[in-house]
Amino acid sequence: MALKSHTCGELGLDDVGEEVTLAGWVHRRRDHGGLIFVDLRDRWGITQVVFNPDTVAEAHATAGTLRLEYVVTVAGVVRERPAGLENPGLATGEIEVVAQEIEILNTAKTPPFYINDDSPVDEALRLRYRYLDLRRQRMQRNLILRHKVVKFIRDSLSDEGFLEIETPILFKSTPEGARDYLVPSRLHPGSFYALPQSPQQLKQLLMVAGYERYFQIARCFRDEDQRGDRQPEFTQLDLEMSFVDRDDVLDVVERLYTGIVEQLTEKKLLFKPFQRLSYDAAMSRFGTDRPDLRFGLELQDISDIAAACDFRVFSETAASGGLIKGLKVPGCATYSRKQIDELTTLVKEFGARGLAWLGLGNNGEVRSSFAKFLTEDQVQAIVTRLDGAPGDLLLFVADQPAVTNEALSRLRLSLGDQMGLRDADVLALCWIIDFPFVIWNEEEKRWDPSHHLFTAPMDEDIPLLDTAPGKARGKQYDLVCNGYEIAGGSIRIHQREIQEKVFDLIGLTVEEASQQFGHMLEAFEYGTPPHGGIAPGIDRFVMLLAGEPNIREVIAFPKSQSAADLMAGAPSPVSPVQLRELHLKLDR
Repeated sequence: MALKSHTCGELGLDDVGEEVTLAGWVHRRRDHGGLIFVDLRDRWGITQVVFNPDTVAEAHATAGTLRLEYVVTVAGVVRERPAGLENPGLATGEIEVVAQEIEILNTAKTPPFYINDDSPVDEALRLRYRYLDLRRQRMQRNLILRHKVVKFIRDSLSDEGFLEIETPILFKSTPEGARDYLVPSRLHPGSFYALPQSPQQLKQLLMVAGYERYFQIARCFRDEDQRGDRQPEFTQLDLEMSFVDRDDVLDVVERLYTGIVEQLTEKKLLFKPFQRLSYDAAMSRFGTDRPDLRFGLELQDISDIAAACDFRVFSETAASGGLIKGLKVPGCATYSRKQIDELTTLVKEFGARGLAWLGLGNNGEVRSSFAKFLTEDQVQAIVTRLDGAPGDLLLFVADQPAVTNEALSRLRLSLGDQMGLRDADVLALCWIIDFPFVIWNEEEKRWDPSHHLFTAPMDEDIPLLDTAPGKARGKQYDLVCNGYEIAGGSIRIHQREIQEKVFDLIGLTVEEASQQFGHMLEAFEYGTPPHGGIAPGIDRFVMLLAGEPNIREVIAFPKSQSAADLMAGAPSPVSPVQLRELHLKLDR
């Protein structure tokens, strides 16, 4: 018999009476003392198969030997399930297949965890047996969603005139913000390739080459510390356009992402069009440049009020150039000291020295850790600044600006979770624009690019590069969703003189620039169009669409939190012969 005539997810009432052949894995087996029921699974779904000892004794006997995850093929006839025995949880739940033949194609050991349900399993065990984990419905659902997202991207961008072009994996090592993964060359002793952190230079060179609209589903590699939304190797949509400015790039991506959400998911977009916030506004209101806009609890600066009060934590912080900010938690004035202590512990984890608080009673009374050091007018000014009302709890951090913003932004997210304000079915996408062009590196006593070396300054801010670089803004933009940065890009420098001015500003000599980027500088002399692009992370966005807690859940074979492949045992030592061929010697 043929191994499969139909999938396990497609049969329905229209197929009743038809002879079919199914193949897949034994998902469940139930022996009712006579009839044996087997749920047969493939990646399309599950179909119930019935074995009757009175009509197919040999097949029934074989079914009695089945265990979970055996691979079998079954031939039989489709029939409607008896009334009242339908399974609305299955797409095939109105029918079953009455078996006539069965063949065991392969047996299976008992799996180290259940595959027929999605109960929690230790992640290290799941990664060790990833090929089994990938059989589970949750993981199959995630990878199918990822496939649909990538296909949608390819189709949509092709319809908009983009060409998909591959760029090299082995390339030159250049500074791009993280450590490179290096590949030694056997044919060029002492020299190395680098795995690309992104195709940044190559996509700009494609614009020089005249391709105007390029994209790629690009594999990228960064040797950096891991966390839930990072992997040493990851996938991004790489996109570049010529003869455009910022709004042209943003419009293309906004159309693309709106289509993905609305056509592939049940998620709700909070903003259409996406909101746009300047970097300064995002930092002021939310303490971060990747704000979660699904809820309020916005931060308010009270440094001017605090500077004149007798509460030394506030006044001394203000005098030293620090920042005092607070947020309002509606209806939480009755928080216990234990609850406030837990919030204090949280902000201390992010560098804050403590958490000041003020509770507004319903009858006008005030509970506070610091109000006794303030005049009534000062207390009222703070309450007014935060738009406080009876029943509200006001929370404050006083520290250096970076610490204050980080601690309060983290506190805001934690409170959002506690209060049920972060709806997983809602996606709040927004653009962050008008970033600082450069950031002062106090340790190295020089300016560093806030994005990368090829980002263009705002046209009107170019004169500031000579007089006040810290005030210049870049043509940079980030796409943020629910507190995650999911894309970053910029309009690029296309004039050699401005590129050299930037190199000089960040302390890169002509010789160093020529050595690292000579191929680009030379290309820029052959007629470079204005161009810009963006690089959305596919893993991170699919993670959000799937409602998963980290990107490992949407990658087929990810590395662990320590950047190890627990299934294959990588990284691993190599033989002395391989090292000699690469002209390498280990220093250990």
